[in-house]
Amino acid sequence: MSRNGVRFFQVGSFAVGNRLLDPEDRTVQADEQRSNSLTSGHRACQGCGEALGARYVLDAAMRASNGKVVVANATGCLEVFSTPYPESSWRVPWMHSLFGNVAAVASGIAAALAVQGRDGVRVVAQAGDGGTVDIGIGCLSGMFERNDDVLFVCYDNQAYMNTGVQRSGSTPPSARTATTDAVGSEPGASFGQGKDVPAIARAHGVPYVATATIADLRDLEGKIEKAIPMRGSRYVHVLVPCPLGWGSAPADTIRVARAATECGLFPVYEAERGEVVGVTRIRRKVGVDEYLSIQGRFSHLYSPVRRADVIDRIQKIADSNIRRFRLE
Repeated sequence: MSRNGVRFFQVGSFAVGNRLLDPEDRTVQADEQRSNSLTSGHRACQGCGEALGARYVLDAAMRASNGKVVVANATGCLEVFSTPYPESSWRVPWMHSLFGNVAAVASGIAAALAVQGRDGVRVVAQAGDGGTVDIGIGCLSGMFERNDDVLFVCYDNQAYMNTGVQRSGSTPPSARTATTDAVGSEPGASFGQGKDVPAIARAHGVPYVATATIADLRDLEGKIEKAIPMRGSRYVHVLVPCPLGWGSAPADTIRVARAATECGLFPVYEAERGEVVGVTRIRRKVGVDEYLSIQGRFSHLYSPVRRADVIDRIQKIADSNIRRFRLE
């Protein structure tokens, strides 16, 4: 879903040769003048997908706004590891809110800037899936209904990682968490629960909704750079694997995120005013086994015996996504 039409030729890997491009075509992260909005010194776990996602998102937002960004950040992992008192790793105007009210806080900031006539300053709200899908869903829906001028970014690691890996409304079926242990006939999180917040955002008819992962930097940056100059409520939902909570190797964070899209469990698309206007098609389709088997939270589906019945149910979810979004 690259905005500039750059074509990359694969040579047996997924590496993107930024050094072969003209400077204006390179990613923000390849620019030595990038803002480093989330700079070094924070205390994220090794391989943290959320730290990568936040850096990619805000550096792209800073470039798209000429450095005029104000950030409101919900309580959660991102806030905790980046601002242990009295330190901070943020190099942007940044405000900490409660777990569930960051959408309201960001809306207030946007209203104050509008009263001051500072239309060029863009407001970004950030939260994890707990502060978005569950605790913050009411304030977020209100922001959408009012069409407040805020870009809301959800960094989805699919559980309450900050408080001990408890299940959230974004936790996938059969995933083991501290509150959905691998016991009983249907181990892990139950099927049929949770919330599809990108679909909820689309149902509100807001100007822009997109999903993305940290496995495709160019796509993620492109969506942020498209969303920043738009007016009204915008929502971007970013999949950010958590090695600690997912039981994956820190070195496999990008691999896990890529497998989620290539098996169809996490469709990558964008929508405007409720209508899907573009999808990222699967480049190398894989079965859900390739995604599930490298995560400890699904290890009970493979040992002591392979739970083919459960894995097949998960595969049907992926196949349904592929048909619905026409990912092939």
